[in-house]
Amino acid sequence: MKKVLVFVFVLSFLGMYGCTQKAAERWSEEKANEWYDAQEWPVGMNYVTSTAINQFEMWQDETFDPETIDRELGWAEGLGFNAVRIFLHDMVWEADPEGFKKRLEQFLEICDKYKMKAIITFFTNGGRFENPKLGPQPESVPGVHNSQWIQSPGSVKVNDPQAWPVLERYVKDILTTYTDDDRVLLWCLYNEPENLKLGAESLPLLREVFKWGREVNPSQPLTAPIWLLPGSQGTRTALDIVSFVGEHSDVMSFHCYYEPEVMETFIKMLKRFNRPLICTEYMGRPRSTFEEILPILKREKVGATNWGLVAGKCNFHLQWSSKAGDPEPEIWFHDIYRVDGTPYSQREVDFIRNLTADKSQTKQTDAVGEEI
Repeated sequence: MKKVLVFVFVLSFLGMYGCTQKAAERWSEEKANEWYDAQEWPVGMNYVTSTAINQFEMWQDETFDPETIDRELGWAEGLGFNAVRIFLHDMVWEADPEGFKKRLEQFLEICDKYKMKAIITFFTNGGRFENPKLGPQPESVPGVHNSQWIQSPGSVKVNDPQAWPVLERYVKDILTTYTDDDRVLLWCLYNEPENLKLGAESLPLLREVFKWGREVNPSQPLTAPIWLLPGSQGTRTALDIVSFVGEHSDVMSFHCYYEPEVMETFIKMLKRFNRPLICTEYMGRPRSTFEEILPILKREKVGATNWGLVAGKCNFHLQWSSKAGDPEPEIWFHDIYRVDGTPYSQREVDFIRNLTADKSQTKQTDAVGEEI
């Protein structure tokens, strides 16, 4: 009974903000829905090339790997994917803005080659690698999931307004450069702002980055994903962040690595905003699988980007709780392919291909091609 009361309270709280507090330049519901209706069903993956241990290796000149990116995005196109979510990093831009944008341009050219649009993420609180430095990066820790992922901009800068002018120039430079670029699907301004890891107090910077985004006013929508189902354990101290996201996002985005019942509840809750929905992270076997979750997202016209494509240096295929020296698990957590292009599960790949064969936003089909 207690959980039900909390859930009802959260719904009321979100609904109140969504109805009474509207940012002046936020897209209207009509504009957001018209934009979404003009898209194919967005379906794809969060992507870090298998040769990169973190965002630094993904984007630094000495480790940027367009040949591998080309090969791996080709595999993604073969799955029927048309969207790819990526994570940038402010420190790589700050060190070499023009070189950084040149490499991002190369990435977008490869996306276009495979008819994929990018979801570009600026900031993230996720990551366990503290005090990162540009240049050569630490080696992957065998057996450990995502051992060297980096926060951006990191809790020290998040909590220090004096550091924000550089962050403003970074965000506005990228937004302005690609403000009318149809290779960009949408902008994820701040990933998981509720995830207050390493002491990052996200709300003040979250307010600022949305302000910067509105000042540029790109042709693509702005969003920040809700990390956990509001009202669930670990979220009750972050309702102010959830409310801000609900009040300011053009399209609603969220993460859900849980069972179908939780996914259904999350979607039902967010539909109250009457805006397009995109699940920008899902799929963590065995609890959250393509077979169980992807049909729900397609049926409900919710965009879908699972976590991971190729099992590489980040070890995304290992469980969050994995420890140094752990062997490869029989059941992978994330990822779809090995580095040689062999599927983790051919049955799973076939399922994805069948479901993505028709990405229209009107006619919905199940995994064997029959209309739902």
